Amino acid sequence: MEKILLVTDATAVNIQAVDFACYIARLTRSRLTGIFLENMLLAEIPLTRTMHGLTYIETVVTDDIPVNEDKKALCRANAKLFADACENRGVNCNLRHHVTGSVSVVLHESRYADLLIIDPATSFKERDAVPSRFTREVLSRVECPVLVAPFSFDAIDEILFTCDGSASASYAIRQFGYLFPELNDRKVTVLQINNSGKWDETQKNMVNSLLQCRYEGIHFSALKGNTPDVMFDYLLGKTNILVVMGAFGRGAWSSFFKRSVAEKLLKTINLPVFIAHH
Repeated sequence: MEKILLVTDATAVNIQAVDFACYIARLTRSRLTGIFLENMLLAEIPLTRTMHGLTYIETVVTDDIPVNEDKKALCRANAKLFADACENRGVNCNLRHHVTGSVSVVLHESRYADLLIIDPATSFKERDAVPSRFTREVLSRVECPVLVAPFSFDAIDEILFTCDGSASASYAIRQFGYLFPELNDRKVTVLQINNSGKWDETQKNMVNSLLQCRYEGIHFSALKGNTPDVMFDYLLGKTNILVVMGAFGRGAWSSFFKRSVAEKLLKTINLPVFIAHH
């Protein structure tokens, strides 16, 4: 892996997310690019506008608005905070500033990256859910794999692969393996939740054949019940686990990320979550 993006509101940088991103960048020996979304009011330069059939120049730009001056000062301070944090942790980094909090900007950046890291609370509204509407939209449309950062972080001792037999789940397992060979020595658990609470032996053997090329000591677990509720109960209280799952909002796991379930999970479960679209 070579290029990792960390998406953040430039006026509200979460140092815990930066610390987690630095850990991942250092682990994989990758460059970390901070995507700082400034969300300034109005435009950077005068714009040509039309009113009542007449063309005029809008001369009020971002620098003319006092609140933007405060935002710019805060952005500069946070940029230094990010750069210093990376330097102190031995991580190569660079910054890309955007004057809008547009999802389209993040999607375009993700097209040319190996991995995107995002704080689930990232938002440009004073009041928003967790995950925020901005984060949910990014996760549903992003063009590279994503790591949703935990609230706080110590280590990764175990990889939990969620598997429902879908193409998305298998794709996520493969993508994670390609991107994180440095984690091949970690404990691995493969979890399936279904109506019977048992693994189909043929499917289990197929998944095992995929994983045993990289990992040792693979443990298979099956739970019976409703996917969102059982998953939440299983993860509650666990630490130092990285959860891997398939497409956000596109496959059999999509119900897991309905707003009420996602809010409950990401507010309570302090674990990083890897998501890859098929």
